[in-house]
Amino acid sequence: MRLTPSLTRASSTASVVLLATTPACRLSCADGTLLDRLGDQLAALSVRDVQVLTPGGALLAHGEQPEPEHAAHAGGLGADLRAVAKLARGSTGPLVVLPADLVAHNDALGLLLQHPARGSAALVSSDADVGPLRPPLRVEGGRVVAAASSFHTVPQANATFRGVLQAGEADLGSLADVAEELADLAESGRLGPVSAVEAVDLLLVGLVRAGARVRAARLGPLHADRVTGQAGADGAITRLAEVDEDQVRLDTAVKDRDGFFTTFFVSSWSRHLVRPAARLRLTPNTVTGCSVGLAVLAAVWFSAGTRGAMVLGAVLVYLSFVLDCLDGQLARYTRAFTPLGAWADGMADRLKEYVVYAGLALGYAGGLPWQHGGPDGIWYLAVAAMIVQVVRHAIDFAYGGSVADAAKIGALWAKPVRSLLEETDGRAGAPAQGVLGLSHRLERDSLIHWAKKMIVLPIGERMALIAVTAALFNARVTFAALITWGAVAALYQLTGRIVRSAR
Repeated sequence: MRLTPSLTRASSTASVVLLATTPACRLSCADGTLLDRLGDQLAALSVRDVQVLTPGGALLAHGEQPEPEHAAHAGGLGADLRAVAKLARGSTGPLVVLPADLVAHNDALGLLLQHPARGSAALVSSDADVGPLRPPLRVEGGRVVAAASSFHTVPQANATFRGVLQAGEADLGSLADVAEELADLAESGRLGPVSAVEAVDLLLVGLVRAGARVRAARLGPLHADRVTGQAGADGAITRLAEVDEDQVRLDTAVKDRDGFFTTFFVSSWSRHLVRPAARLRLTPNTVTGCSVGLAVLAAVWFSAGTRGAMVLGAVLVYLSFVLDCLDGQLARYTRAFTPLGAWADGMADRLKEYVVYAGLALGYAGGLPWQHGGPDGIWYLAVAAMIVQVVRHAIDFAYGGSVADAAKIGALWAKPVRSLLEETDGRAGAPAQGVLGLSHRLERDSLIHWAKKMIVLPIGERMALIAVTAALFNARVTFAALITWGAVAALYQLTGRIVRSAR
């Protein structure tokens, strides 16, 4: 394998364990071998550290290729798993386990290696083409809830695993524990005739059964296939060329589960601005700054209070929101994820909204007799609208934080929730019951799906509500609409969080 300096330089991406434990990693391709090809791909993705594991758990020396060696037996598998456990215990960040017999698009690997969350994840496909190198999975709510190997089965499978597993920093201890347990079980023959080919499949089974929250990174139209022979490798590489990776990246840069207004009235055309913005070398933070600037201008026009100024302010609010969507799309397209950018985007949303509130209140108060709280109590209404939004965001962020904390505590303290000796994962696939189950069933209807999206008053609907009511009516109507809809949304969200927490 050609280990280039970029493979070991510091970066923000995860460390990678390349499992060169099967003969297929030496299959030839235009870049040398499949192992060489993966090395070049990881270099292009700026991976900070690569460890190459050879049969029996030994590390590959610099510049060497793995020797032909039969490792598809329980003893070899046990040593490989123990080597992964040792690397997991010594890792200081996310660790990706990647079989060297994989043929994949660069962007397919980037779905894990360049994702900003850095948590545990598995590369999955929604197709039902199950095979020895494509074990079935069950995915619910965007995460893997059951995984399979030649020994373990999955009821009601709805996806397949494509061989790439990432353990987030919080789950490294769990990965090490299950790797060692799986090594013992494999060596004792209690998992049946498992082989070194299944190492990553077994690790996913163990991580899921240990209670880790494993995000399902869906391939979509991209390809990632493990191969066993030269014909399979040649065919897999040919299929890669049939997909336009750049187009797929653009398509996935636009959220497919966004709000109604954002989906149909913004993202439907803002996607065409992503490539020009990238060619102009605009950064997502620059676009965020422009969005804030337009919101401030909107507030200035709203403060004038005339009908023409209100209409122009409404147009500027809409354009500000378009740029608010564009900055995220540009970040996903260019993979320019930074903690500062995520923080700035969230803070900018709040700043823009409250500046617009102030502009609307000033415009309404202008020229009218001053009363306590402003004319018609307009400042009271503005503050009440702000409070409603603050409460809604507190409900969201507090719930999200509690879920994250619970996941960390579970990874650190909980015992495996399902035994690795149980062939069938009986706890997977159980449908939600009660109110939550009814909600899931109703969401299959398109009209109800979009109604549920709109009732929570996401930012797209809020900006549209502000723009339309300000242009057609006045600030008092705008604030009354925000308070009423916002209160309904807060009650809906609170009820939903309570039901989910009680599940």
